[in-house]
Amino acid sequence: MSETSRPIGCVIMASGLARRFGSNKLLADFGGRPLLCRALDATDTPQLACRIVVTRSAEVETLCQTLGVACLRHALPGRNDTVRLGLEALLTLQPGLAGCIFLPGDQPLLRRETVEALVCAFGSGTRTQKETERAIFRLAFQAENDPEPLVGSPVLFGCGYFSALRALPEGKGGSVLLRRYPERVCNVFTADRAELLDADTPEALRELKQFLI
Repeated sequence: MSETSRPIGCVIMASGLARRFGSNKLLADFGGRPLLCRALDATDTPQLACRIVVTRSAEVETLCQTLGVACLRHALPGRNDTVRLGLEALLTLQPGLAGCIFLPGDQPLLRRETVEALVCAFGSGTRTQKETERAIFRLAFQAENDPEPLVGSPVLFGCGYFSALRALPEGKGGSVLLRRYPERVCNVFTADRAELLDADTPEALRELKQFLI
């Protein structure tokens, strides 16, 4: 569990339609296993009190059941639905969550240590409880001689945003809150840019496979 006095949960976003990919990319082979398993590996840590995969796919649901990972299958259209349903399911399991990580299921090079670094960053420092509840941490990469970091997912929201996350505009995700409260967003930097990359297309997936050891 995290260094905070209250637990952190994680919603693994697996509800995309994968129109650009052409098939269910989360089940595509990546190092001999379905790509989604990489997200499950990255979130398999005692630093997280609970996690859930949110999906529209019966095949993804079956995979999660086989692996013993909590999964919520739904048929709603929007990214906001995935966020809301996942968060509400976690809060049913763990009502006292201090924060929640939202992690796309298609970033196969994300490491467990990086997820743990997000949780530790959230729990460290001298912030008051109110300040912690309003904190947002996101993964970023800073290239040498580039003043603008590459920013992306996963993102950890303090519990002060839970009401807003459950009432996002139709079709929108948590990025709405990142734009609304930029002064509250802290970057947690990875040394490996590849951790931020996703597999939107078969070509992108092939490129990501080149990073496998």
